[in-house]
Amino acid sequence: MKTITLGQGGPAIPVVGLGCMGMSEFYGPSDEAQSIAAIHHALDVGVTFLDTADAYGNGRNETLVGQAVRDRRKDAVVATKFALVRSETGAFVGVSGRPDYVKKACAASLSRLGIDAIDLYYQHRVDPEVPIEDTVGAMAELVREGKVRRLGLSECSPATLRRAHGIHPIAAVQTEYSLWSRDAEDGILDTCAELGVTFVAYSPLGRGFLTGDIKSLDDLAPDDWRRNNPRFQGENFAKNLALARAVQEIAGRRGLTPAQLALAWVLGRAKHITTIPGTRSAKRVDENASAADITLTPAELHALERAFPKDAAAGSRYPEATARFVER
Repeated sequence: MKTITLGQGGPAIPVVGLGCMGMSEFYGPSDEAQSIAAIHHALDVGVTFLDTADAYGNGRNETLVGQAVRDRRKDAVVATKFALVRSETGAFVGVSGRPDYVKKACAASLSRLGIDAIDLYYQHRVDPEVPIEDTVGAMAELVREGKVRRLGLSECSPATLRRAHGIHPIAAVQTEYSLWSRDAEDGILDTCAELGVTFVAYSPLGRGFLTGDIKSLDDLAPDDWRRNNPRFQGENFAKNLALARAVQEIAGRRGLTPAQLALAWVLGRAKHITTIPGTRSAKRVDENASAADITLTPAELHALERAFPKDAAAGSRYPEATARFVER
């Protein structure tokens, strides 16, 4: 597995990691034993960068990841997040970057994960009511206390990243990035490169759309969160399906799966990028991991750009209620 350095002077992390969110929520029913087996297999093949958050499954995902790494802590680089606040019933109630909340959330995450220190601790969404200097200042205290090793931000603007980086080195910024979500190219990707910050691309397979496995809404479970996503609805779905078919055709000519092609495209955009495609399948872990060794030709890149130019995807990437938490 090819690796890059996490931030400046951090540990080596694979360019293909594992997003664990869907193991506990959002993408229909899951099997805990199968998910833990997938994590173990990922660690076996070098996919050692594991991504979770306290909001996923309202804490259940951290507990699952903790169980999976209990006997393999030295093999894993564990990233988790705070800031998306949920009630005991699971309802999302807002965003918090208050210093007292930062410390409370970290203590809870450490307990659920069952680890002594979090390798990478992200602010999941920026709190517009709290200066980023205050939030990152509290996060930096966690580093000094040995509870967190490195800091990250998710879905932040370039200006916020610069302010945060001035308080404490930011090792990573996580933002959605794929053929159908290219907002990162409007500034944050370059700012990360300038500051020596690793860019972590989440949903690099377009929330599964780019794999070719989704051909209608019937392919999604009744409680699948994607049914509420604008890109999976009405005319948007049909337009995006045509784009996904183009990716499948280009991949087929190379003898690749659509997922491999889509991941190779993301990885080829810059040297400071890593990806965290989500899956609950060991077989998919292998498929995704193999993308690390694929280099697309200029002709293939040109074909992809023609078939899937920037902003080609129909519909916004989040429902309005969720999109307001994405900083621009």
